[in-house]
Amino acid sequence: MYLFEFFKKSRSTLLFVFFFSLVFVPILYFLVKPKTVLPVYNPVDVNPRLVDDAVKNVSRNHRIGDFHLINQNGDSISFENFEDKIYIADFFFTRCQTICPIMAINMSELQEYYKNDKDMKFLSHSVTPVIDSVSVLRAYADKNKAIDGKWEITTGKKTHIYELARKSYFAVLDEGDGGEQDFIHTEQFVLVDKKKQIRGFYDGTDAKEIERIIKDIEVLKREDK
Repeated sequence: MYLFEFFKKSRSTLLFVFFFSLVFVPILYFLVKPKTVLPVYNPVDVNPRLVDDAVKNVSRNHRIGDFHLINQNGDSISFENFEDKIYIADFFFTRCQTICPIMAINMSELQEYYKNDKDMKFLSHSVTPVIDSVSVLRAYADKNKAIDGKWEITTGKKTHIYELARKSYFAVLDEGDGGEQDFIHTEQFVLVDKKKQIRGFYDGTDAKEIERIIKDIEVLKREDK
């Protein structure tokens, strides 16, 4: 009799432990599991040759500086157009026949992937503003199926664009200050979050890197939830 009651109680206890494990252990694991978070890049975290001397020793709170550019429609573009947006930035020139066409194809594919995502935008900076007038950028935008308001293809003062590359995006190894002989040529795609922070660097000519961008953007979005 006592032995029967013992086994009966033991069975009830085992059933309880079993169902507790099925339900609560996964929940507990989810709560304590470390969340994947993208790094925040500051000047000290990247190759010093990519960074302007004025900001080289900055180790925290780096933000993309404000910018004043002109897009493919002749409209003024500043950071206000990217307020509360995640965006991908790059540097190109329309006459480039090497890395730029591949980068444009990949940027276009990313635009297509995120065309209905209001959180996402794209920003391309021409590094040959004397050649890349608004009309040239308009033709380039049409060729690459840029969606107005989604993908801003821009020009501006060369010194300003060079300053952005060196002080904000860390996207070019070349020395200089944006003078006539200075030239930016990089395959980098730079991922920027809603706080104007750099969260990733990618090879814009590599299909696998484009897949990595998409995965990282999903990680970034989860941070906002």
